[in-house]
Amino acid sequence: MSGYFDDAAGILDDYPIGPEFEARFTGMSRDALRALQERRFAAVMARAWQVPFYARRWGEAGLVPGDIRSLDDLPKIPAFSKADIMASVEAHPPLGDFHGLPEDRSQWPPVVLHTTSGTTGTPQPLLYGVRDREIQNALLARAYTLMGLRDGDVVHSVYGFGPVNGGHYIRETLLHFTRTLLIPAGTGAETRSEQQVGLMRRFGATVLVGFGDYLFKLAAVAREQGVEIPLRMIAGHIAHDTRPQLEAAWDGVKAYDWYGVGDTGVLAAEGAERDGLHLMEDAHAIELLDPETGAVVAPGGQGNLCATVLFKDGIYPIIRFNTQDLSSELAGANPLGLPFRRIAGFQGRSDNMVKLKGINVYPTAIGAALAELDGLVGEYVCIVDRDGGGERMTVMAEAGELGEVMRARVTGHLKARIGVTVAVALVAPGATAEFTEIERRQKPLRLIDRRPR
Repeated sequence: MSGYFDDAAGILDDYPIGPEFEARFTGMSRDALRALQERRFAAVMARAWQVPFYARRWGEAGLVPGDIRSLDDLPKIPAFSKADIMASVEAHPPLGDFHGLPEDRSQWPPVVLHTTSGTTGTPQPLLYGVRDREIQNALLARAYTLMGLRDGDVVHSVYGFGPVNGGHYIRETLLHFTRTLLIPAGTGAETRSEQQVGLMRRFGATVLVGFGDYLFKLAAVAREQGVEIPLRMIAGHIAHDTRPQLEAAWDGVKAYDWYGVGDTGVLAAEGAERDGLHLMEDAHAIELLDPETGAVVAPGGQGNLCATVLFKDGIYPIIRFNTQDLSSELAGANPLGLPFRRIAGFQGRSDNMVKLKGINVYPTAIGAALAELDGLVGEYVCIVDRDGGGERMTVMAEAGELGEVMRARVTGHLKARIGVTVAVALVAPGATAEFTEIERRQKPLRLIDRRPR
């Protein structure tokens, strides 16, 4: 049976890291990159036609194998989302028919099973083959190195373990493809925040990785305990509008953003220059789709990130996976001289949008607006219900000052920023935790929808 490290050298030949990555791609033309993408796409398409999930969907759309000859033909292929995967699971329990594995499990190659967190519904099964799993790990190591990760760094990770992918993904990445020491703390439910700060101090953490929301929490705990930690870098999933506040909370340590989902692994990451997230286009073909029509958006427009993974030609090939995460492409030349396009990063979820009096409102926009105000702790949750015939949103925000003056100030600021009036409820620090579940979840809940279904 083949193991994880049997083809590590071959993986790094195909998907280099660090100086080898820069040497391979700096100055490469878009045409040369496209030729590489096309070779990899052909192998993925050949495999996908063998998978019942795709053969069924594409056949229903009137496609036959000869119809898709290049990446130019991607718009002919119907995109799919988590809802389609979950329909496959329901029709073919417990793992669906999207992975292409034989029914006889004794004939399976080595397989890694994880699930999504369930933030947007029932957890989805995630399946990886040995080689594609390691390529995902190598690409994340590339991203961390691009940001500035060094040999000898001590990395404190607050990504969760259990069935979710996060903590395992980071552990494998750092163990297999870097020379760093990992503190695998997990979420606040797995290791209390006070203990996490103690571990960071004891082992001299230099890099902190995780979701931005919980990193704010750890900064507050470290401050309360009077603990100094020699951090020099933060890498996680960060709302760019709140980055200055996060860096200030950690005494000016620079924070870097990257983006990915459980199915695909890392798709894009910032470099040390922090001028957009570089799409890993040697490994993915990325489109931005209009959330309502599914059409590719015009340059500069905001749309759902749609990923075709160019290395998954075994278990669970991924062709036109609509993440329903919003972003937009940045104009201009790549500042690192790479042939890769850049995106602005995560800008909200199209399925978490709430329409209030004709205006689209995203919880991420609420969070960014709240971060601009002094006197707020930074924790919040949006609660949506029906008010007569319309929708009503209440923003519950933690604040050090709970009076009417502060509430009116927050209300007016939100109206100016998002264009519509929402109800505001100010609560004491820590009071939103039971709603956001910040100590138990990798990604705290920011929208609670109480509208009847």
